Amino acid sequence: MGDVLAGFHATWEFAEDSVLIRYERGIRTPKLLQVLGERRVPLTAIDTVTLVPGRRGTVVLRAVPRAGADPLMEAAAGQLKESCDPYRLVLPAERAELAEFHAAQIRDRLGPGVAEPAESFLVAAPEGPQQFKAYDGKASFDGSVVSFRWSRTGASSAKWKAGDQSFPVAALSGVEWRSPEILDGYLRLLPRHPAPGPATAPGPGTGSGTATGPAADHDPAAVVFGLGYGPVHESLPFAAAVLAATRSSAARSGTGESAPPVAALRSDPADIAERIRHLGELHLAGLLTDEEFTTKKKELLAQL
Repeated sequence: MGDVLAGFHATWEFAEDSVLIRYERGIRTPKLLQVLGERRVPLTAIDTVTLVPGRRGTVVLRAVPRAGADPLMEAAAGQLKESCDPYRLVLPAERAELAEFHAAQIRDRLGPGVAEPAESFLVAAPEGPQQFKAYDGKASFDGSVVSFRWSRTGASSAKWKAGDQSFPVAALSGVEWRSPEILDGYLRLLPRHPAPGPATAPGPGTGSGTATGPAADHDPAAVVFGLGYGPVHESLPFAAAVLAATRSSAARSGTGESAPPVAALRSDPADIAERIRHLGELHLAGLLTDEEFTTKKKELLAQL
């Protein structure tokens, strides 16, 4: 192959064993696609390719990824709007014949077993480090540790009692992402060895594992979204990066390879003082017991 097919918002470049998708940075291009920039999709990650009529004199070429092949699509779990689908290329109708030619070329190169779920991710996850601002805190990921730092105004008292959280990917089994464009959007980290307790029904976006425990706004392993907080183009690449890291960590564990060491996190003294003041306010309001206040204060001071 080696040809290029340019459509609205993206260009596909065809190689013998992959398709390189480059997304435009124009104002009309969905922000998620702009953030992704470009993605190389191995043909081994594709189940099939379709070409269907689109709207207003267009056709739509779409590669259907194999289940388990792409961490972004696994984390999204079917919640993406059609316009944000990174495997969708919209073309003028006059290019339908050329698009069908390339679709047929790809189909001819698909090997046996493509309809089966992939055993590992075949498409690269978004690069790190990743971070975004949720409604109740700031989430950051450095490649080995996910950190949640609670917001004074948005976080629940339950999260303030628990304190800021750090999760090594070696302790996680996956993520659960609910789109911020759906009511009650959130990102929840799923532990590799969940504590015993009643389980809730799994929601959409269960990259792997099962959701358990309290509601997201009271769960120290989750951040919640709101209007302008945790938008798709920030929180979904974050979720995909964490999901890919957990799978990689699990694979290393399966081969006996040790996970990379986690550096101790240090906090800004001014921030620690502010958080202790806020804990004092919760204590005075009766939301923290004397013991809880003393314990959390010691934990915060230990971070200096």
